Amino acid sequence: MLAETVCSAVSAAGLGIAAITAYRKRFLAATRIAAYSLVPVGLVMTGVVQWVSGIVFKPSVWLGFGLLGVAWLLFLTTRAVERRTGGTRKERKAAAAAAQRDAVAPRASAPSLGGGPAPAAQPAAKAKAQPAPSEDFSDIEAILKKHGI
Repeated sequence: MLAETVCSAVSAAGLGIAAITAYRKRFLAATRIAAYSLVPVGLVMTGVVQWVSGIVFKPSVWLGFGLLGVAWLLFLTTRAVERRTGGTRKERKAAAAAAQRDAVAPRASAPSLGGGPAPAAQPAAKAKAQPAPSEDFSDIEAILKKHGI
């Protein structure tokens, strides 16, 4: 009952302000003010105010809002942890299975990098891969000379 009285008083005050605004020949603004001032009375007449006041003054409703807040926080926490650990359970299982497939055999002397040359051919390949020192730094020397360093 108090809420209905307050809404009626707010509407009456708004209509008074609209009348003063219309008297000052600002009809567009007065019409807007009148529209806003009729909203509280309309809410009272439709029963929305009674429904909202029933929600606000019930402790069980506030407990429900509290539980919704806790559920929301738990959801956000699990999402954050999931993003930090690298995805869903299915993705973690797939990564673990891939890691086991790519693991080095226990008797291997060197880690297997998959499809590389035989161990005997590696020293020869390393010798061919290293260019002469003069060829390697010629570009750098040219750039340094160009800048006067």
